[in-house]
Amino acid sequence: MTTITPAAAADRTGVSIDTLRYYEREGLIGPIGRSAGGRREYTDDDIFWIGLVTCFREAGLGIADLRGFVAILRSEQPPQDKVTFLREHRATLEQRVVALRRAMEVLDGKIAYYS
Repeated sequence: MTTITPAAAADRTGVSIDTLRYYEREGLIGPIGRSAGGRREYTDDDIFWIGLVTCFREAGLGIADLRGFVAILRSEQPPQDKVTFLREHRATLEQRVVALRRAMEVLDGKIAYYS
């Protein structure tokens, strides 16, 4: 199994090393393997999880929601529980998209007015 350093993981995922450590402390990724010298070593699976967590963070999910989602994904709960969680958060995102579109329309109107 190929592993990479924290710096390489940060470069590959676009998050800082501090964020990687934070995600690990919060239980959102990991546990991260360690070298014989005690240094963190990230696997492709870790990189996948970091990408998933980062995507959901950018979508507006809070840490508590992410903890719940990670717990559901890692559990033996039926797939329907996972789908329900995802659908609920998708609906919330859709509401945000609608609100953002309305705000953009207002801004476009103001730009046109002042142009």
